Amino acid sequence: MTTGDGAVERAADKLQETADAAAGRGGLVGKAAEPLADDAAFLRKLKPSLIAARARGELPTDAPPAAGAPKAPSGPQLGKRPSSGGPNPFVVVGAALALGVFLAKVLDWRSHSHPRD
Repeated sequence: MTTGDGAVERAADKLQETADAAAGRGGLVGKAAEPLADDAAFLRKLKPSLIAARARGELPTDAPPAAGAPKAPSGPQLGKRPSSGGPNPFVVVGAALALGVFLAKVLDWRSHSHPRD
């Protein structure tokens, strides 16, 4: 075992200990125990020697998913976009432009009626 493998294994052990301690408690902390345990198992797969062996082709890269692992969705999760039914954005921008020009003209006209000497 290399130094990097030992460091990853120690981190995974600490994470597993934290998950075990959290499982003993109730509430939100207890709910976080299972994801922490999954993270510890995943962290063990990230050992540098295992990554190097996979890169060299010595280990299979298509291992079956763990029991209870979430499966990828078979299709798109978002349905058809609902029609908002709002006004056309070009009409809104055009109306804002026209209102802005109108307000500029009014302010300019008012400034001519009260000139500063």
